[in-house]
Amino acid sequence: MKQQNILITGGSGLVGRSLTGLLLKEGHKVSWLSRSGKSTENVQGYRWDVNKGTIDNAALEWADTVIHLAGEGVANGRWTNAQKKRILDSRIESTKLLCNAIQEVGPNKPNTFVSASAIGFYGMDNGERLLIEEDDPGSDFLAEVTSKWEQTVDEIEKLSIAVTKVRIGVVLSSNGGALEKMSLPIRWGAGAALGSGKQYMSWIHIDDLCSLICYLMEKDLTGTYNAVSPNPATNKEMTKSIATLLKRPFFLPNIPAFILKLTLGEMADMLLGSGKVSSIKIEKAGFQFRFPTLELAFKNLLR
Repeated sequence: MKQQNILITGGSGLVGRSLTGLLLKEGHKVSWLSRSGKSTENVQGYRWDVNKGTIDNAALEWADTVIHLAGEGVANGRWTNAQKKRILDSRIESTKLLCNAIQEVGPNKPNTFVSASAIGFYGMDNGERLLIEEDDPGSDFLAEVTSKWEQTVDEIEKLSIAVTKVRIGVVLSSNGGALEKMSLPIRWGAGAALGSGKQYMSWIHIDDLCSLICYLMEKDLTGTYNAVSPNPATNKEMTKSIATLLKRPFFLPNIPAFILKLTLGEMADMLLGSGKVSSIKIEKAGFQFRFPTLELAFKNLLR
């Protein structure tokens, strides 16, 4: 891929930081859109404020490609009505702001727009059915959020910009996120599957996710792609694999669903629902995973 100017929203997040490192390593120039607009040694900063609806249009004039990762974390707190609104608005309003700014810069607009989405698009519980990009959206809260998010991204495509949507699964990293939360009770000898333990979790190693995003840009691939490993695992399989690699016991009874629902409310459905998502489309496009199995991923990430 030729050297590009790449503007990232959500650059300071788990995925954003890893992706920035990879892009810089590959010789690209990277800038971040953030509320502070601060620059670092390697990354130019531009200012935006989604709540106020303000953005430095110079960022869009500079960029060849925009990678849109920004959004309130879905696991940042109990899903009260106010939190649900924050989750939805952070995605919709930020995308609208980018769309409006792209229109304003006119002929100096970026060529490519890569937007994060999530496998929550398909709904939080689909049993053992293998889900592909052409499937319809689900009907629950996360499906509503991701569906509306993608519809807003589609407005950018109408501006004659190449648009790619990346539906991301559970991201496994050694620097926080889901794996840290899953492994902590196991490290303390309290590992247990959740609910039935039979629900599928579609996951991806963070290095594979960053490489996949770069591959989409390198090959000029547009449309929608699932960013998940080729081997979804059940909750029990994942929990047991972590315990085995950490040499910790795994003998406790499963944590009942009703306890999770009492503790987490509606958000518990994310943990109890089953999402078995296919990676066939990106594999057929030629992408090769470095960490296609849990064993390879955990050996790399768990210490």
